[in-house]
Amino acid sequence: MSSESMIEQREASNCAGRLIGILLLAHLTGGLVVPFIMLHPLVSPPGFLVSAAGVATQVRAAVLLFFVGSAMAIAVASAGWHVFRRYSSAMALWLVALAVAAFSLQAVDNAHILSMLSLSQEYVSAGAAKAELFQGVALVVGAARKWSHYTFLLTVGCWILLLFTLLYRFRLVPRPLAAFGMIGAVLQIAGVSLRGLLGYSPEVRLAMPLAPAYVLLAVWLMVKGLDVRHRPLEGEEHGAASA
Repeated sequence: MSSESMIEQREASNCAGRLIGILLLAHLTGGLVVPFIMLHPLVSPPGFLVSAAGVATQVRAAVLLFFVGSAMAIAVASAGWHVFRRYSSAMALWLVALAVAAFSLQAVDNAHILSMLSLSQEYVSAGAAKAELFQGVALVVGAARKWSHYTFLLTVGCWILLLFTLLYRFRLVPRPLAAFGMIGAVLQIAGVSLRGLLGYSPEVRLAMPLAPAYVLLAVWLMVKGLDVRHRPLEGEEHGAASA
């Protein structure tokens, strides 16, 4: 490869890295932070059955943000596709597949959130006459949302772990930064997603290191882009070329 082609390839990789950094910030804010803040009335006392109807517009806005935010993972995988597949076509494909799976699971979660809103509106309209009936239905609807939500969190956590692992393995960003993100993703999966799916209370504090790791990665990519100076491993390079 000529030096001119290498320079062009590096510039294209830097542009892709900066775009990924912007998309990661959008994913963090629009899919992983802001909507959860907006949905706080649904998960805090007195519960969604009483509270959701009073913040209907807020709930619908949060659902739309969830859709947009979860789509950012697909956008990240797509923006980095041409760079990532040069190093490992398998990891690049898995990144796309997990992003699509997370978006699909978020759509299911959103449907359950809107069901909670509809039930709350019916509860408010019915008054106290059928309160016991609504309480029983609310337990079922709330449980369905809880399990779909933890399944989504596990999938998106695996996507984040794979992204940081790919960046670490091929030194596309400084390895300490990628390692910090890997640790944060593992803590989030173990402390929140898996604990929730196993029926234990989530340990939210274990998920906290992931946020600064995500922000640091996004800022680094926006400033520096992807570091493609390190060539892929020979086996990986041949495998990507034949894919």
